[in-house]
Amino acid sequence: MGELVRLEVADGVGTIRLDRPKMNAINGQLYAELRTAAEEASAREDVRAVVLYGGERVFAAGADIKEMAGLSYPEMLVWGTGLQEAFKVVAKLPKPVVAAVTGYALGGGFELALTADFRVVGERAKVGVPEIQLGVVPGAGGTQRLTRLVGPAKAKGMVFTGRHVAAEEALALGIADLVVPDAGVYEAALELAATYASGPAVALRAAKQAIDDGLELDLDAALRLESALFAGLFATDDQKAGMTSFMEQGPGKAVFTGR
Repeated sequence: MGELVRLEVADGVGTIRLDRPKMNAINGQLYAELRTAAEEASAREDVRAVVLYGGERVFAAGADIKEMAGLSYPEMLVWGTGLQEAFKVVAKLPKPVVAAVTGYALGGGFELALTADFRVVGERAKVGVPEIQLGVVPGAGGTQRLTRLVGPAKAKGMVFTGRHVAAEEALALGIADLVVPDAGVYEAALELAATYASGPAVALRAAKQAIDDGLELDLDAALRLESALFAGLFATDDQKAGMTSFMEQGPGKAVFTGR
C-alpha cells in the first residue's frame, strides 16, 4: 500500500486510487507508486479488470511543476523516463482498464487517462494537454496516444493550443467513451469494469494484445499475431467452457474461470 497510490480490490475489479491532495499532482513518488500498483494489479489473479480513479473532485491536474521546474536536462531525462515507464506499465496491463475522470485531467493526468482502454468522464470535467503554455510539449504520451486516438489534426489542435476540452466535446472527439453526471463517475466506471471482470480473462488479454500491439505492426504481421493468439486460446479452460456452453445452452450463458 503506497502513501499516494493504493490498490483496492472488490468483486474482481481493482481500483488504482490516486490520493495526493489537493489536485493529485504527479511527482516522482506518485508515479513510482502508480507503477507498483499497476504491477500488482497485473499479477493478481483476483483482479480481472481495473479502474483508474483520482477521487470525487479531480482525476489529476497534471505533473508537479514545482518538482520539475528546477531540474536540469540530465535530471529531466531521468524523471521523464521514469514517468513514461510508469505509464507504460499501466498501458500494458493485460486486463481491461477504465479511467474514471472527474474534475480535471490535464497534462500528465490526461496522459494517464489515455493509457486506459476506456474513459468514463463526468459532465463537468475538463481534459487537455496544456504543456505548450509552459513552453514545453507533452512528455508522457500526449503527442502519441492522443494522436492514435483522435488523429493527427485533432491532436495538433489540442497540443498546439493547450486548450481545455469539455466533456461533451471529448465525447464527440472519441476521447470520452461515456459522459455521466459527476456524482456517478466512479460507479459508472466500476459497472463498466465489472462487465469485463466476469469475462474470459485469457481471451480478454489476448484481445487487448492483438489490438494494441497490432496497431504498431503492418497488416500482414498484425494478422499473424491475431492468428497466433486465436489458436493459443484453444489451450484454455475458458475456450472449452465457452464453446461447450454455446452448443448446449446457446450464446451468452458461459461461466468463465479465467483459465
